Amino acid sequence: MRRHSILTLFLILLTACEAVPTQSQAPTATPTALLMVTVPPDATPTPTPFQPLLDETAAATPTSISPSTTITSEQPTDPPGTPTPIVITATPDAASLLPTGWIPPNISAPNYAPAPFPILTDTETVTFALLGSDTRGGRSFRTDTIVIAALRPKSGQVTLISIPRDLWVYVPSYGMQRVNTAYEFGDINHYPGGGPASLKDTLLYNLGIRIDHLAMVDFDGFRQIVDTLGGVDVPVACAYTDWHLIDPSYDPYNENNWSLYTVGPGVVHMDGDLSLWYARSRKKSSDFDRGRRSQEVLRAIYSRALQAGVITKIPQLYNDLNYAVTTDLGLPDLLQLAPLALHLTNADIRSYYIGKSLVTGWMTPGGASVLLPNGPAIQAMLQEALSPSRRTPEMDSILIEVRNGTYNSGWDTLAAQRLNYAGYEARAAPADRPDYAGSLLYDLTAAQDPNRAASLLAVLGLPPSALVSTPMQSDLSYVLILGADYQPCFNPENLSP
Repeated sequence: MRRHSILTLFLILLTACEAVPTQSQAPTATPTALLMVTVPPDATPTPTPFQPLLDETAAATPTSISPSTTITSEQPTDPPGTPTPIVITATPDAASLLPTGWIPPNISAPNYAPAPFPILTDTETVTFALLGSDTRGGRSFRTDTIVIAALRPKSGQVTLISIPRDLWVYVPSYGMQRVNTAYEFGDINHYPGGGPASLKDTLLYNLGIRIDHLAMVDFDGFRQIVDTLGGVDVPVACAYTDWHLIDPSYDPYNENNWSLYTVGPGVVHMDGDLSLWYARSRKKSSDFDRGRRSQEVLRAIYSRALQAGVITKIPQLYNDLNYAVTTDLGLPDLLQLAPLALHLTNADIRSYYIGKSLVTGWMTPGGASVLLPNGPAIQAMLQEALSPSRRTPEMDSILIEVRNGTYNSGWDTLAAQRLNYAGYEARAAPADRPDYAGSLLYDLTAAQDPNRAASLLAVLGLPPSALVSTPMQSDLSYVLILGADYQPCFNPENLSP
């Protein structure tokens, strides 16, 4: 019972971390210059039931095109002002993904699709699309949170990949759109398999990621589940300030009911409302930063779910999940993966993001701000994210104890989390005093590996002078004492093993 419940929490509670209210209007489907990735000859994509289609609005070329882009423009023969069609040359494998099939209503013009990504997921990986949405009132909705969780049961690893909602992708059977519209369009246009199939096909086509399961949670369900857990302790490494509704019961459309609110740095106990705010707000930041914060909440939820006290709340949690979660996960799926949950730590969870360096901002002719993907760069990142971890057996044997030698509460937990992101096991322990001026990393290992020590210093943002060589017999490999010079804020994109 406990194993089943923990895995359910890990895979399903994760999904609510970034839900965003429904937007009433859909963006105009406008094709643009498309990034191409050549599919290797041995790729075996699974055909999807759609005919690519095109909105009849004008095509537009962004100001900068990746060197990998292959575009040929036909010479215009129509009167001035007629849009010049853009032809994307696809490989034979790309064409095999585009059989003649179902056509959505009210759309009839043909479309040229970009070449699909090569398939990046293997048979040993089980993938989940974790979605956040607002489904209240029976309205159509968009999945403004899309986090892919890739589990490798044999090696006991999990990879989280955050996808920004404004990523400009090819939505099968519809055309170029934001990725967050794929589910909505699938439902509205009665795509075969509905919204789930449309989103799965979109992610497969544009990112090469086969999705085995989906799980989706709305606002209210997430709040109730986190509150039933007794809240979560979120290590907030970088202080965050944004507009916050003064009380959840207040009218969110009245601007007087909002105030600026700041959390961190430190370990912040959050109830359902605060954790939802922290994971999804973006008025004073960006979707990229929101992806980072949502993954912080995911890790905090998993840590909370593993605590022994949660077992007494399992019946209530099951009741919450029944109404709050929409998923195709069955009991056999959960039972098969359950043993992994008991052995998985935060050091086994890898975090990746489609971030600023992998996209280019662009304004569509309809006035929508979207993110053009850099295909080759995204492919390289995804290949790393979906490959076995670079953690070595030596890393598995390394244990780092973090002691807080400052007056800043919770900074030992923040540093331990930072090491977790880099794939190291770390634990917090008391320091002998709280007034260390400088941080110190004691190397207790017999090998005294300078490369390993340098790597740890880089992860922690500490200078070489912070290293103290002290070989001794101990179950610990390193002891980190934080001083007043320690800067807790870090970019997790640079730390995955």
